[in-house]
Amino acid sequence: MKAISAAFSLAAASLLSISVAQAQQVTGTPGAPDATTTIDGRQLPAPDPQFGGVIRNEALQSTPWWAPRIVPPKDAPNVLLIITDDAGFGVPGTFGGVIPTPALDRVANEGLRYNRVFSTALCSPTRAALITGRNHHSAGFGVISEQSTGFPGYNSIIAKDKATIGRILLDNGYATSWFGKDHNTPAFAASQAGPFDQWPTGMGFEYFYGFVGGDANQWQPNLFRNTTQIYPFEGKPAGSWNLVTAMADDAIDYVNRMHQIQPSKPIFVKYAPGATHAPHHPTAEWVKKISDMHLFDEGWNKLRERIFENQKRLGVVPSDTRLAPWPKDVLKEWDALSADEKKLYIRQVEVFAAYAAYNDHEIGRVIQAFDDIGQHDNTLVIYINGDNGTSAEGGPKGTPNEVAFFNGLNELPVDVQMKFYDVWGTEQTYNHMSAGWSWAFDTPFSWFKQNASQLGGINQNMAVSWPARIKDKGALREQFVHVIDVVPTILEAAGIRAPDVVDGIKQAPIEGTSFAYTFDAANAKAPSRHTTQYFEMMGQWALYNDGWLLSTQVNRAPWEAFGPANPDPLNNQVLQLYDLNTDFSQTTDVADRNPQKVEELKRMFVAEANRYQVFPMDASVAARIAAPRPNITAGRSEFVYTRPMTGLPQGDSPVLLNTSYTITADIEVPPGGAEGMILTSGGRFAGYGFYLLKGKPVFLWNLVDLKRVKWEGPEALTPGKHTLEFDFKYDGLGAGTLAFNSMSGVGRPGAGTLKVDGTAVQTITLEHTLPMILQWDESFDIGSDTLTGVNDADYTPPFPLTARLNKLTIKVNRPALSPEDVKKLESAEATAVDGTPLTRVQAGPQ
Repeated sequence: MKAISAAFSLAAASLLSISVAQAQQVTGTPGAPDATTTIDGRQLPAPDPQFGGVIRNEALQSTPWWAPRIVPPKDAPNVLLIITDDAGFGVPGTFGGVIPTPALDRVANEGLRYNRVFSTALCSPTRAALITGRNHHSAGFGVISEQSTGFPGYNSIIAKDKATIGRILLDNGYATSWFGKDHNTPAFAASQAGPFDQWPTGMGFEYFYGFVGGDANQWQPNLFRNTTQIYPFEGKPAGSWNLVTAMADDAIDYVNRMHQIQPSKPIFVKYAPGATHAPHHPTAEWVKKISDMHLFDEGWNKLRERIFENQKRLGVVPSDTRLAPWPKDVLKEWDALSADEKKLYIRQVEVFAAYAAYNDHEIGRVIQAFDDIGQHDNTLVIYINGDNGTSAEGGPKGTPNEVAFFNGLNELPVDVQMKFYDVWGTEQTYNHMSAGWSWAFDTPFSWFKQNASQLGGINQNMAVSWPARIKDKGALREQFVHVIDVVPTILEAAGIRAPDVVDGIKQAPIEGTSFAYTFDAANAKAPSRHTTQYFEMMGQWALYNDGWLLSTQVNRAPWEAFGPANPDPLNNQVLQLYDLNTDFSQTTDVADRNPQKVEELKRMFVAEANRYQVFPMDASVAARIAAPRPNITAGRSEFVYTRPMTGLPQGDSPVLLNTSYTITADIEVPPGGAEGMILTSGGRFAGYGFYLLKGKPVFLWNLVDLKRVKWEGPEALTPGKHTLEFDFKYDGLGAGTLAFNSMSGVGRPGAGTLKVDGTAVQTITLEHTLPMILQWDESFDIGSDTLTGVNDADYTPPFPLTARLNKLTIKVNRPALSPEDVKKLESAEATAVDGTPLTRVQAGPQ
């Protein structure tokens, strides 16, 4: 017994000395199963402690000893980090908008409103900054992963020296989770072949329920639990299951399970719904609620004025804030629209508003879940409205299919869109609204998502509550806050330091600044501690410094994505200067009066750009979607499959755009005949399918749900073995022209021939092919069709193949530029996707 007592005394003394030296908190008897300890956090995972028991030859003479369980510091809060998608300053009612957002109201009324919260102007760059505390280029996300290029600031890979907030909290004893949108897994690492280190579960988030990519069909999403694809919507009537509710249900279940299993363990939830990114998919109930309110009947000009007056009345913008004139040369005024245009656009915006209101309602349920487990006071809720300004990627007219925009069709005629009026927002559309509404929803600022030099693209708002700490309820904070400031704020709130080393890798410094100082009423008017911040997105850039904002003049509206890129975006710019201390809404350019300040801030921007991996700066947009990247099929020209397979994402499957290819299927038809899907990629809104329909072989191209071209055999296949072939000859130079600032090689014509047992049965020439992308949230499937089908008139997924598939071969013959082609491209004018010569970078309002 003396040996046992001595062992416990030594262990206790050892732990107590560590505790004193490193401010650790120890509970329970050291070595006992219930003992806990905090860690100093410098090294993650924490080193295993030295065994503190006694080992003799016999167990009865030995003393067991358990390493203490690692826990966060006492009173570390639960953290609910919410970020919505594509929502500008004027969207939520909490900040003067007309769309009801009672959940955001609740957080604001129980805590603080913030009106100077900044994003990066684009989705996954903001999210990379949010979870790492580093600038988006530092974290490898200068653009979205789907546009990644082979440079450190743009490769869409979060390096190992930038551990996420999930990883830091996990190793300090938190339960960590991520719900909704994951736009930080590289598109070339999103398949079941992995690797999974860049998935949420590989970045410190123990539990993930959501989708991978920029957006998702909310009715039939490409949904994962951890790294396993799931289909909870299968078998349910259309319109009865929606991800907005389903992810709230799953988050509530997670919070309750974690608390019920271990009530003392704090919970971290990153909650990132797809709303209000396109497609706008609310339930019919919410569409009716909003439609019945008649919020938008007077049009977008009146809406903008109404939001602006609300903002001044609420005090969320200064009373002397000015509103810039409506951009008539970019967007029509409401009174200039036809009756059909007004009818269509009101439908578009009501569905968007319903989506926003529905999303906020479900967020409110998740917030309530923490109350229901008795954690109201000690839960830090950070609710950020928007990862960038409102999206204008629907173009001036909106669209029933956002995939069309990404293939260059960004102004579909109103009469074409009216065919989708009654199903707008349902599973039959991948819809987006007119940019006129987007401009209004960014009130009091100008411009949109993508525009990193304009406050309409980067100035968000936020509400934060933490009843145990924040007592200045309902107050406004006007300090400069950037999304990189969230990580250090959470760490300060939890009493956890940023690690020096993670998995043996020295960590890059956190680049954000904690805004926890603003939680105290005494600091309500304290100067901003974050004093300098650069912005850059696709060649548009800005530099903030102590209230000054140096900005590049907008030279491209977001829907103008298919022209030539500015070849020198650092210098080939008109620079504007604003004093945000007196000009809240960035309306008065004072560059001419302050030339020295302009030069000083430009030098500062260049220094920041060098420091944070912004160079080489690239102003291209659509061209980067089709640029080569480490797709696991890269370098391969032949693909062979011998058994069914589903769920391979677009970023990891053979690319059949802008190239010649041959698909050959060796099948065996049973005595009773056969039907079903042989091969498909994409879905209802863009893609292709090779299938048997009532026994007849069919190859079909779905051209963004506007046109379907079908090759079909003349008769059903007889029982026995058959060889089916689809051969496509592409008449174009291919994606290689993009490297020369020319889109002349993509989307060109081509001729396809369907063959049965070596005999050509039909040849059709396509005047235009898809230049950029298929429906990205659908997959490459063999033997059946997951999610939506490429032609609803022919079949309903999963449409399994009832013939035996012996072998499927895809051979790709990509165009190669000849020396003569290169010489012509180097000397030619830049060209658009349709081959139209373009001699200048298009400019926006001057």
